[in-house]
Amino acid sequence: MSARQIRAGVAEFIRSVTVRNRLPLDYSVASLRVVDRITDGLRGAGPEPGSVARELFWLGAYAGEVIVRRAGAQWVDFDREQRELFGQPVGVRMPDGRVWNPIGKVAKRFAAGPEESVQQLYFLLHGRVPTTAAGSVERPDAAAGAPEAGAPEAVTCSCHQ
Repeated sequence: MSARQIRAGVAEFIRSVTVRNRLPLDYSVASLRVVDRITDGLRGAGPEPGSVARELFWLGAYAGEVIVRRAGAQWVDFDREQRELFGQPVGVRMPDGRVWNPIGKVAKRFAAGPEESVQQLYFLLHGRVPTTAAGSVERPDAAAGAPEAGAPEAVTCSCHQ
């Protein structure tokens, strides 16, 4: 799965999940709490992680799409080192250049439980772009968002996988 394909995959997954279960997955920040609860429900049912890997991947991709839509991030393909570090092919890059792994965060929630909150991840993100009253991202102009000369293009933070 590449960054170019992820948005369509998320939309299809959410369409299929919400039709069957009428879940409030509306790409709002509040819906990340629903992701936490769904993940807890999967965890509580006691399956092996491999048997729910597809669901966990797409719940994490949905969380990433919320970050893209609400915080001004962009989907990125991880390079080889990042794939090894995060265990995922894609992640999100914030406007400040930091790279985050929401797919891995959902996997951590499944493994560790409530102390790994997907919704809390959103609130801890550095470099969020302000949103309008309607909840859409206010995109800064290209000059304002350009990194300083010599600044790294991205900072990978392994503590928030």
